[in-house]
Amino acid sequence: MEEPVIQIGLDFSLASQEVIGILLEDTSGPGVFDEIAKANTGRPEILKLLIEHPDTPSDVSAYASGVLHLPVKAGRDIPEAERDRAKRAPKIFQKIQKLNVSGKIQLALKGGREIRGILIKDPNKEVMQSVLGNQKITDSEIEMIARSRQVPEEMLRRISKNREWVKNYAITQALVTNPKTPPGISVSLVSHLKRKDI
Repeated sequence: MEEPVIQIGLDFSLASQEVIGILLEDTSGPGVFDEIAKANTGRPEILKLLIEHPDTPSDVSAYASGVLHLPVKAGRDIPEAERDRAKRAPKIFQKIQKLNVSGKIQLALKGGREIRGILIKDPNKEVMQSVLGNQKITDSEIEMIARSRQVPEEMLRRISKNREWVKNYAITQALVTNPKTPPGISVSLVSHLKRKDI
């Protein structure tokens, strides 16, 4: 019987300023800015972080400025923000490495692709497994994890227990062909492969 997977979301109102700062540096999209702003109306330091961040959408910046009763900043130079993003990328890795396990788990559950890519290689198994709980994780990322010979056996077991992931042929094939996949799992999935792939 398949174990139920419990999804634990990150409560932005409880996340540390360091975790929120890293999430803002990530390229996960504008939605996260809005969620952070609305969850932190009582935390001026977080709202100021949003206002000062070059990638904060103008409507979120205006909302945060309104909550703090500050004048709204003029529009941002988008091309300059894009250049800054390329410079910030290596800094994300360094900031993540300074976090404790709890902070890394929070990021693993809510971060974008870049953060997930960093945390899937974390030496702590709990952090690695938390990446699989991220609701934004894609099938291509799951396939990459299923092919990896560096991930622990528990990760491969967890992937094999998720029916949606195993429905994807590339993920099933990756699990069967990965020598780290426990034999019991590989044998049970072989029947799903096409003859040419056996």
